[in-house]
Amino acid sequence: MEPVNVHDYEALAREAMHPAAWAYISAGSGEETTLEENRAAFERMKLLPRVLRGVGSVDLRTTILGTEVGTPILVAPMGVHGLAHSEGECATARAAGSAGSLMAVSTASSRSLEEISVSATGPLWFQLYVYRSRPFAERLVRRAERAGYRAIVLTVDSPRWGRKERFLRVEQTLPSELDYSSLDEEGLSEEEFVPATLTWEDVTWLRSLTDLPVVLKGILHPEDAALAVEHGAAGIVVSNHGGRQLDGVPASIEALSGVVEAAGGRAEIYLDGGIRRGTDALKALALGARAVFVGRPVLWGLASGGEAGARHILKLLSDELESAMALAGQPGVTEIDPDLVVWER
Repeated sequence: MEPVNVHDYEALAREAMHPAAWAYISAGSGEETTLEENRAAFERMKLLPRVLRGVGSVDLRTTILGTEVGTPILVAPMGVHGLAHSEGECATARAAGSAGSLMAVSTASSRSLEEISVSATGPLWFQLYVYRSRPFAERLVRRAERAGYRAIVLTVDSPRWGRKERFLRVEQTLPSELDYSSLDEEGLSEEEFVPATLTWEDVTWLRSLTDLPVVLKGILHPEDAALAVEHGAAGIVVSNHGGRQLDGVPASIEALSGVVEAAGGRAEIYLDGGIRRGTDALKALALGARAVFVGRPVLWGLASGGEAGARHILKLLSDELESAMALAGQPGVTEIDPDLVVWER
């Protein structure tokens, strides 16, 4: 029987993946309180629908930094898709394009950014980690430009890696053939393969390297959102890194409104973290997100069904969003009522 929702795919993916690979993509940091809160916060939000609006059809189309997409359900940057499927990010990129979506490709991908670009049937962004070797970051930006990526997504919440205890318990059992990233081809030493300690000057530096729009991923504090705009960020991804960095921070959806208000319409705002239903996406859109990024569920689809599975995940979420919008009296994603969401008391 074909899976009917994202949660069905989670069970299938767990069966299909090596236990250590499953632990890697599933784990959060520390006690995993933030990982759990990303979901729990959505459950505390309720939808207050409008009626008698004559909404017979719903328009999911929107633009993301000027790029037209058929759905506001986008693919988040995640490393080593090869842990889920042998075709890795190439299969995911085809799935995203056929679903009318946009995919952000991780620096730590299991396929080169050029291979992924050749496979892609839709728009791509490139997510950048800056390591101690700054020339390496510059090379990646140039490669992304040449390969046709449309934005650079700088991850700003990772001055060091979060301690993922669930993965640490099984890390040594990960088969060597699965433990591969395109970064291996760069031949970075262990000393170089350490996150750089970034400042706001580095945002200015990155903008000086490229004419592509720069998006900052990993912002939760309203003051950081205001600084991001002041430093020329074209977009902000409200994200706690899927609960994989600092444990004990708010759910991304809880931080969204403050970031939207602080940005004041001067940058596009996106949400990452905890999206498992179309109604989750609708709540985020109502609170001011232009689109949402989906992470682990895409890998669940990829692990259990390859390209077709990843595509089905995006279709399920988009279909659920379309249905929820019609039932809530919302005709299009660019005109959702801001008072559609109420917090449970």
